[in-house]
Amino acid sequence: MGRIFDIKRYSVHDGPGIRTTVFLQGCPLNCAWCHNPESRPTGPVPAFRAERCLACELCTAVCLAEPPAGPREPWPVSCERCGRCVTVCPTDARELSGRDVDARDLLDLLERDRLHFEQSGGGVTLSGGEPLAQPAFLLALLAGCRARGLHTAVDTTGHADAELVAAVAELADLWLFDLKHPDPARHAALTGVDNALILRNLALVRRRGAEVWLRVPVVPGLTDQPAVLAETGRLARGLGIARIHLLPYHAAAAAKRGRFRLDAAGLDLRPPTDDHLQGLAGPLRDLGLDVHLGG
Repeated sequence: MGRIFDIKRYSVHDGPGIRTTVFLQGCPLNCAWCHNPESRPTGPVPAFRAERCLACELCTAVCLAEPPAGPREPWPVSCERCGRCVTVCPTDARELSGRDVDARDLLDLLERDRLHFEQSGGGVTLSGGEPLAQPAFLLALLAGCRARGLHTAVDTTGHADAELVAAVAELADLWLFDLKHPDPARHAALTGVDNALILRNLALVRRRGAEVWLRVPVVPGLTDQPAVLAETGRLARGLGIARIHLLPYHAAAAAKRGRFRLDAAGLDLRPPTDDHLQGLAGPLRDLGLDVHLGG
């Protein structure tokens, strides 16, 4: 069993070809720009969209704990995250980020997209949150996909025990390895953890000959300085990584923060322009790297 918060089919930004991306719940990092902030907690996170509420009171009728003060009120503090109100809500005004699934059932679901995978050279991408935060579930999915002949990619921060990373490297076909910042102190300030373990695991993956696409967030004023990108490029070249993706910051998380009543304030930034991204890509290409803008 494992916990996921979303599945996106027909994705073209999470690895080669057409892919089905499974987003696993839970993440040890606390990135200031995270566009899936509801994925950080390990348990389900409740959300409420008042504009969708019909005041039908079905949610209060089925609540096993203290029901909301009214049908248009958000989740009570005593909420047990059972999801009964989500099930009966006719307009999806109430939702939970995070649901438990059986690996075998999920594999059966993923196999339904086999035709799209085979025609496009695609497959399954396991993302998050942080997929390495659910070791047994992740390994079961990877082993199941390999047994069924489905290509797999793991989208990860790399923040996990080396033993787990080595085990995943035996099963995953591709690593989409996120490197937030090359400097340890700056990485800690932006994400809550330094990058020492992450860099060791990145080197471990490469020593095992795994294919890696390095993914770097471009966040205005935080990670988009030319010197920072140049250092990342030299690191990639030193590890024999040929492909790097510059992922532009976007403000999609703003609405989620309000809906999920998350404490983090988030960032009030404008996404980088195409010209700025191209300017950052130039020196990386001069290093001989295959640079892509976006996923």
